Amino acid sequence: MSIGHPLEGGEQLRSIWKGSVSFGLVTIPVRLYTATEDKDVRFHMLHKTDGSRVEYKKFCADEQVELQNDEIAKGFEYAKGQYVLIEDKDFESIPLSTSHAVEIMEFVDLPEVDPIYFQKSYYLEPQEGAAKPYALLREAMQRANKIALAKVVLRDKEHLATVRVHDDVLVLETLFYPDEVRNPRELVEDTKKAALNEKEVQMAINLIEALAAEFEPEKYHDNYREALLEVIH
Repeated sequence: MSIGHPLEGGEQLRSIWKGSVSFGLVTIPVRLYTATEDKDVRFHMLHKTDGSRVEYKKFCADEQVELQNDEIAKGFEYAKGQYVLIEDKDFESIPLSTSHAVEIMEFVDLPEVDPIYFQKSYYLEPQEGAAKPYALLREAMQRANKIALAKVVLRDKEHLATVRVHDDVLVLETLFYPDEVRNPRELVEDTKKAALNEKEVQMAINLIEALAAEFEPEKYHDNYREALLEVIH
């Protein structure tokens, strides 16, 4: 895969972050690229009578006056209607030890990470002079059949992440933290009481096996989006 090659429509991947992958005494300078894109059809809100764009303005709810950006502060609601204001200097005082580094903490088997934790994917490209250590890490991970568990700071937030190999490219995937994954236990309480008949279970297994296939993502298309674009056309 060549990161710099044009995408469909002439668009190219653009680096959104520069840093390094580090583990032990090894440091690999890399660039980060967003691996996926949202192709939802987006609409602008227009005034029906003349087709002009609708603008959204920021108002003070109490004074009913429009505010400029320098008049707006961030506030955390600690009780109903009660806020504590947080300034830029407060954010700057919070240490982010893993900034500008994908800090590998340990290596694990991919099946150990449940897909529910995966959040967003990014490609990692070696910077100039880093091709060999990049290839070395990629080859070692493939042979060991392991993925890396790491921490990285992106957009002022420290993320838990994995690094794995996909199509000869190292892919960083941010993860949800365990306390960000909701507990589904109450959703399945009734199913635990359901009496299962062995013949019914076997019929379900047979149906699954009859529909079993290799995963070929290129077979699937967003039929709704295609139809919507046809309507727009």
